[in-house]
Amino acid sequence: MSRWGDRLPRAPREADFTSSLRGPEVAARVGLWLGLCFTVAFLTGIWSHLYQDQPSWLTIPTRPVWVYRVTQGLHYLSGTAAVPLLLVKLYAVYPKLFAKVPFGRLRELVPHLLERLSIALLVAAAIFELTTGVLNTTEWYAWSFSFRSTHYAVAWVAFGALVLHVAVKLPVIRSALGRPVDDGERPEPGLTRRGLVRTALGASAVAVLAVAGGTVPWLRTVSLFETHDGSGPQDLPVTKSARAAGVTATALAPSYALEVVHGGTRRTLSLDDLRAMTQHTVTLPIACVEGWSAAAVWTGVRLRDLLDLVDAPAGATVVVRSLQESGAFKASEVRGNLADDDLTLLALLLHGAPLSIDHGYPCRLIAPNRPGVLQTKWVSRIEVA
Repeated sequence: MSRWGDRLPRAPREADFTSSLRGPEVAARVGLWLGLCFTVAFLTGIWSHLYQDQPSWLTIPTRPVWVYRVTQGLHYLSGTAAVPLLLVKLYAVYPKLFAKVPFGRLRELVPHLLERLSIALLVAAAIFELTTGVLNTTEWYAWSFSFRSTHYAVAWVAFGALVLHVAVKLPVIRSALGRPVDDGERPEPGLTRRGLVRTALGASAVAVLAVAGGTVPWLRTVSLFETHDGSGPQDLPVTKSARAAGVTATALAPSYALEVVHGGTRRTLSLDDLRAMTQHTVTLPIACVEGWSAAAVWTGVRLRDLLDLVDAPAGATVVVRSLQESGAFKASEVRGNLADDDLTLLALLLHGAPLSIDHGYPCRLIAPNRPGVLQTKWVSRIEVA
């Protein structure tokens, strides 16, 4: 048994890692940028969640019309930027994984174990958030849980663990940032600490440029890995097709009719009836949680004009329902300030042509400063709450 045990390699120790690249000088500087990316992603993610699950006490303004487009773009790009930074940060602190545990000294052991537990929680949550976020942009869901609710919940865990980690390590961080990144000695040739930090920041910038074209159109020529390059029916990407929603037959049926309901008052409108109403043209962006956004020209009937047909009061909340019979976004709520806005339309045309079926034919909701998942397609019914 002893001979077999002698052949086993010794477990690594912190002192075994002698590279000058692994240490607080690199970890603190890369961590500063990583923390900034996580903070931006967290705050913009909370903002997006408030849009999609709007509390009763919150009124979200309709102007500027591009606010959600910008915040969701920042969420997408800050998360992307964090990926290479996290990898370099983990590289720099990896030796700490093998730091000696102070067994036998209870006063030191308990804080040590609690710190390790918090770091393990932070690393696990950060990896989970970035991995699921990146996969969401490709619309590949290799799991059975709800992406949106789980991503939101783990975001609080990740950010809370980040705040705790910074608070515990603040003296180390301040000391490391107060020293030159390179100490002037280079006992071994190769990459310097400064060079590693610059490489990490450069890799982060390249990652952002590689995918930014979906939200910054003039960068599409250099965004080689952007999955939504602006192509699609009528020059607009499609997140969920009519076939995937199971509405192809009902959307194209000659018997299609829109119902507008307020209490006991009901109006039924055919597609020709909608076309006969006063048409308005607006230019509004559409932004989706997968990271892409685009501006488009929409033409249709003002939602307020449809509500007037059933004598709905100003400021009334409206529920817009789709022909889609299942799914989390088969209906959406439109608050009064948005329903009464002159830019909120039931669109019939996109860029001057009838909506393609994948963009919501025969009609879809389009409103200012609103997530794409709430711009209900294939509208069948409008109810005044």
